[in-house]
Amino acid sequence: MADLDFMDKGVIVPILTPIDAAERIDEAKLREQVDFVIAGGVKGILAFGSNGEFYMVEEDEYARGLSIILDAAGGRVPVYCGLGAVSTQKNIRLAKMAAAAGANAVSVLQPMFIAPLEEELYQHFRAVARAVPGLPVLLYNNPGRTGYTLTQPLVERLAHTVENIVGMKDSSGDMTQTEEFIRRNRDCGFQVFGGKDTLIYASMCVGAAGCVAATANFVPGLVCSIVELYQRGRMEEAREAQFKLNPLRLAMDRGSFPVGTKDLANLAGRDVGLPYRPNMPSAGATLEAMREALQKAW
Repeated sequence: MADLDFMDKGVIVPILTPIDAAERIDEAKLREQVDFVIAGGVKGILAFGSNGEFYMVEEDEYARGLSIILDAAGGRVPVYCGLGAVSTQKNIRLAKMAAAAGANAVSVLQPMFIAPLEEELYQHFRAVARAVPGLPVLLYNNPGRTGYTLTQPLVERLAHTVENIVGMKDSSGDMTQTEEFIRRNRDCGFQVFGGKDTLIYASMCVGAAGCVAATANFVPGLVCSIVELYQRGRMEEAREAQFKLNPLRLAMDRGSFPVGTKDLANLAGRDVGLPYRPNMPSAGATLEAMREALQKAW
């Protein structure tokens, strides 16, 4: 069975996608961001996650951006490629591209907008995974953005019958859901990563392998400290680090999704540029509230 033994358990950052005025990926800024998050202690980089604005990126740019990230990372940490197309065939195409480029794994979001039946979802995920045999595949459960959740029976079936589906990111924010994904699949080595930055500590307490955290784009040290302190048994300090992070993550919600992540990264001095249109950077009272939250965290 494919596994995740190539990585240390911990924080994976869904890296931001800096773009220029023509909405082309800004290679220099992306390379700087890769160096920054690795220096901050992350254990993996997810290219084109939700906060990487995957849904805005054409396939040629997808390939170019992934190539830049892989080259900039230089093997220092594993690189995952996020897939979020509605079409099974497009996901297969992107998965094969990621495998050929040298990505360590792919992460597959359930299809947006449509409302597939459970058997349709099973066949969808299985088809993508079988197109890249030997490459680890993670499921990505994000009901807040897709309108429905991956169910416990579906995830259990996929984990136990598709050899290279080896883990998932759960962004449900439902700790019973996260805990059950872990409990029902621990017999086959299936790894679950928390997907809510406000619940990193709680996810670790129920057995998560780590987290996929957007805030690691601008405060990687703080985010990584939650997991590292927990792993060393320093529970009180880990919880306090979580409490310090929470106002920052909640401040992101003041802007339109996923603008808040780029807003706070820019406020923190990262210079990651603007979001893809139609999104626009936050301004006025919203931006001031974000600045205040950042100052308090520092």
